[in-house]
Amino acid sequence: MKNSINAIPGYKIYEYLLVLNPHEELRNKIIEVKKHFTDKYKSATAVHSKPHLPLANFVQYGMVEERLLNRLNTIAMGYHPIKIELKDYGSFPSHTIYINITSKVPIQDLVRQIRTEAQHLMKLNKDNKAHFMMEPHITIARKLQPWQYEKGWLEYSNKNFSSRFIADAMLLLKRPIGELKYQIVQQFEFQNLPVTTVQGALFT
Repeated sequence: MKNSINAIPGYKIYEYLLVLNPHEELRNKIIEVKKHFTDKYKSATAVHSKPHLPLANFVQYGMVEERLLNRLNTIAMGYHPIKIELKDYGSFPSHTIYINITSKVPIQDLVRQIRTEAQHLMKLNKDNKAHFMMEPHITIARKLQPWQYEKGWLEYSNKNFSSRFIADAMLLLKRPIGELKYQIVQQFEFQNLPVTTVQGALFT
């Protein structure tokens, strides 16, 4: 975390990750790319991070979780399944190499809606606010050393990757602060229901 977390004694804090999850066949395909990168460039983060498309990352007290789940479920009820196109590779100089997403707009729209409607439930305090991913991507390797990035990007900037999937749900993951392994909290199906139905759900 970028700032120290001032905890209320006795209340557990978790790190949460909200993601879109590719189907199993595509996940396995991306895992193979990550393994190749790890073997060649000795990057541990490449194999440890799961092949998903992040929407938001935040820390929050566990006691807020139920309200957050209800809000995310309401957002998902009114949102439509998204067709996601993956094409070749991109990078955040000089530390991250990722798979490009070419169908950015519907994902960015979803992230904006989550930010508008759920941001207040994702903020621990003024120093620990949610990070919303406005540049959709699927990470291959991050926190790279300069040599890993330079050599890796030289190779991957010339490589091809092409795939697509329909995201029909978003997935919330969490882990206790300081731990490595995320666990699934809940999946939220995109149901594309009319706004009136969704608004009704807010009051149930």
